[in-house]
Amino acid sequence: MPTKARLSVYLDHDIMEALASFADRRDRSRSLVAEAAIASFLSPDGDEQREAALIKRLDQIDRRLTRLERDTGIGVEMIAMFVRFWLSNSPPPPEPERAALRRQGGDRYDAFMSALGRRLAKGLKVRQEIVEEIPAAGD
Repeated sequence: MPTKARLSVYLDHDIMEALASFADRRDRSRSLVAEAAIASFLSPDGDEQREAALIKRLDQIDRRLTRLERDTGIGVEMIAMFVRFWLSNSPPPPEPERAALRRQGGDRYDAFMSALGRRLAKGLKVRQEIVEEIPAAGD
């Protein structure tokens, strides 16, 4: 087994605390953690490994953004279709009833927004319910 050379270094107090905390969490010695960190820093392929890890994370983010964009587009189209259908099939109210209906509409809108807030706080989303309610294609 090769012998190891002794090295004394002075570390900033915060860095020393971080080193000690990391070593304790991993149940490793501080020397082993410091040696691994120095070896990683000096490694000629360290930059390539960091770049590969960064590219992998960026790819994951890109996939998530693509799904988010798709889901948002579906939601917008769904709302647009509903509004078009509702406007096409709902006759306008008679003039004398419009003021009362506007007040009632404001109250209903406030109730809707409260219900939406409660539902969002609950965490369950409609798309999750749909997936759970529709049996899988193989069932």
